[in-house]
Formats: sequence, C-alpha cells, structure tokens
Amino acid sequence: MFGFLQKIGKALMTPIAVLPIAALLLRLGFGDIFDGQIAMIMKGAGEAIFSNLDLLFAVGIAYGLAKNSDGSAGLAGAIGLLIAKDVYQTIDESVNMGVFIGIIMGVIAGLLYNRFHTIKLPEFLGFFGGKRFVPIITALSAIVVGVLAGYFWHFAQDAINSFSSAIIGLGEIGTFIYGTLNRLLIPLGLHHILNSIFWFQLGDYEYIQAGKTLIAHGDLSRFFAGDKSAGFYMSGFYPVMMFGLPAMGIALYLRTPKSQRKKAGLILAGVAFTSFLTGITEPFEFLFLFIAPWLFLIHALLTGLSLALAQLLDIHHGFGFSAGFIDYIINYKLATNPLLLLPLGVFMAFLYFLLTYILLGFMPLNLFDKDTVEDKTEETNQAKAFIQALGGKENIIQTDACITRLRMRLKDSSQLKEESFKALGALGVIRPTNQTIQIVLGTKAQEVAEEIKESLK
Repeated sequence: MFGFLQKIGKALMTPIAVLPIAALLLRLGFGDIFDGQIAMIMKGAGEAIFSNLDLLFAVGIAYGLAKNSDGSAGLAGAIGLLIAKDVYQTIDESVNMGVFIGIIMGVIAGLLYNRFHTIKLPEFLGFFGGKRFVPIITALSAIVVGVLAGYFWHFAQDAINSFSSAIIGLGEIGTFIYGTLNRLLIPLGLHHILNSIFWFQLGDYEYIQAGKTLIAHGDLSRFFAGDKSAGFYMSGFYPVMMFGLPAMGIALYLRTPKSQRKKAGLILAGVAFTSFLTGITEPFEFLFLFIAPWLFLIHALLTGLSLALAQLLDIHHGFGFSAGFIDYIINYKLATNPLLLLPLGVFMAFLYFLLTYILLGFMPLNLFDKDTVEDKTEETNQAKAFIQALGGKENIIQTDACITRLRMRLKDSSQLKEESFKALGALGVIRPTNQTIQIVLGTKAQEVAEEIKESLK
C-alpha cells in the first residue's frame, strides 16, 4: 500500500506540471498587461485548464501509472472520466466529485493498462486486443464507478465537508498542522496526496465563465478563480522558500569548517537560489534530512508556523507551481496583502538562521565531507554507473522519476550502498521497502531515469 501511494503521488506530478502555464495565462488575462480581446483570450485559456482539472488528473495519473508511460493509458483515463461523470450526473445531477473522480479513474485506467495492455483475444476479436482493449475495459469499469458515485458519493461528500469544516474551524492551528505535515511527508513522497486534498478539494467557490456557473474546488483552484478568501494553504510557503531556507543556508555555511567552506558555499548558494526563485526545496532539504533529521523537524515546524502566521495576518497568495519569487511576482495582483509576506519572510529568516546556528553549535555537523554531494561521474557513463550501483541490470524491475528523485523498483535493495549513490551526485537515499529505493538527485533525476531506461533496452 505504501508503494502504491508513492506511485500515485509521483503520478500526480504529471497533471500538476500543467498548472504553471494555466496560472500564467490567467495572470495575463487579468487586464493590466493586455486589454480587450487579448486579455479575454488569455483568461479563457487559463480557465479552460482550471475548469477541467478532473480531466487533467485522469489523463495524467493514468499516464504516470502506466508501466511504460504509454499514451493509450491516458486516453483510457479520459474516456473513463467522461463516462463516469455522465453516469453519476444522470443518476443525481447534484453530485460533483471535483478532482476525486479524475484521480479515481486515472488510477483505475493506469492499473487496467498494466494488467491488460498485452492481452490476446481470439483471432476474430484480435483487433481489440492489446492496448486497444484498455479503453474498452476502462469504459466498462467507469460505468460501475459512475453508478456507485451516483448513489453513494453523498456519504463521502458529507465526510469531506465535515473534514473541511473541522480544518477551517481550527483556524491557524489547522493551517499549522497542514504546513507541518506537508514537509514531514516529503521524505516519503506522499505530500502530493495531502496537497491534492487541500489545493484541489477543500472548500467550494462558484464563479461565472462565459455565462455558465462553475464551481472551483480547493485552495489553489479557488484562488485562481477569483475567490478572495482562498490562499491560506499556500501563502505561508513563500516566507519559507524565499527567505527561511536561504537563511538556513547562511547558518550552515557559517558553521562549516573553513577548509570546506568553498565547496559548501557553492552547493548552498545553488540550492538556496533554486528555493528562492522557483520554490523547489527538495535539493536543499535532502542535504540535511538524513544526517540531521532533527533539523528537518525544525524546518517542518517552522513551515507550519509560517502558514499559521500568514493566515493570522490575512494574507491570501497562491501559486501555479510553487512559492518562489517567480510565482510571487506573477500572481501579485491576484493576492490580498501580498506585501506583508516580505516582513513575515524577514521574521522567518531570522528564526531559521537563529535556530539553525544555535543548534549546530551544540550538535555540529559535517555536511560537506569529501564523499557528500559531489558528482564524480562523466555524463556519458552516468547510466552505466547508476545501473551498477543499483545492483546491475538483473536487479532492476522498474525505473521512474519525479522532479528531484529517481524512483526504482528492484528485486532487492537491502545490499545497496548509500555511498555509491552519493559518489554519483546523490543528495540522499530513501528505502521505503526492500524492493524500492528513491535516490535524490535534484532536477537531473528525470534525465538520469531516461538514460537508465535507454541503457536497459
């Protein structure tokens, strides 16, 4: 189950990767950059994505779960979604599952693809065998899902509404819990699942588009639909990613022995600037996650604190990708009280620096020894080196990657040496089970995964 949830978390990144362009298009349609027909076109293009998130999730998750990332799985996910929605709305037109129906049908389509994409039918039905069979069996499954949703989804919806009310009722405490859990789940790769609830399902907002009344679900979707009450579950990430982690980097640098500061400075400057500009924090977090988990716990708690303080200050800001400087500027005019994020960021930077610097004085770390975070591999031999470190071709079952991690399914990972991966540039290694391993490589993870797949052909 843990491995399955990880696969879903990874697959969620495919549809989520589309959101930055949607957010940019909505921003360009705001009216202050372009006006008239051009602004309307930009706004309509952006809203077309946000109003069809369930379809994006169905296609993206099915594609992401398929063994060889085949497009026919995505087609099956789309067909399944359209059928399931039509069925449950025929039974009860008040049912609205939001992105959940996309997630459900995406998972079903992906699993059915993996099970049936090589199926052989009798010769007179041979045309419908193999990959062509996947949309067919998915369509039949979608009818069942639609019927069940039509009659029973209101029970699940009541539970979701109760959960939403409980979280909202907790106010800043609920936001603190979410922010802390968001960081704590990163090592397991399950934070995407948590985010999908808060960003795409929590809370509803009705708005008009082209004369039609639509409903946006979740903090992120509501923010870009124009809901001024949305943004509480996003705005507090800006002070952490733009100010907090870079300040922690300064403290780490000052606590590094002078003989290693040159290398430490180059590494820390790179990961801190990535966090500030884009909001991608994993390369930074995995520098110290395994060596100093207590420091990561402090980071998680401070993230929760930042989100709670942002809500206390009534700051509403959102992002299409992550809480970096780019999103801060692009979505500035859609936000409420965005300037307050700057003094809050300075305050969080002070806390990050002070706590990190003081605690490292009591518990010194050597994060930048000669075997850590150093790429010793020529790119041409990169795939071969990783295959060897993974126990050889015969030990590899499946190769995958998300934004910063190489995700491998192996026959046995228990005998693999972490030092071998660090010598290849890894920032850290996670072993959820004896058959799975995650290697944190930063943004080159996808490139390495493709090279490994090519070498294994």
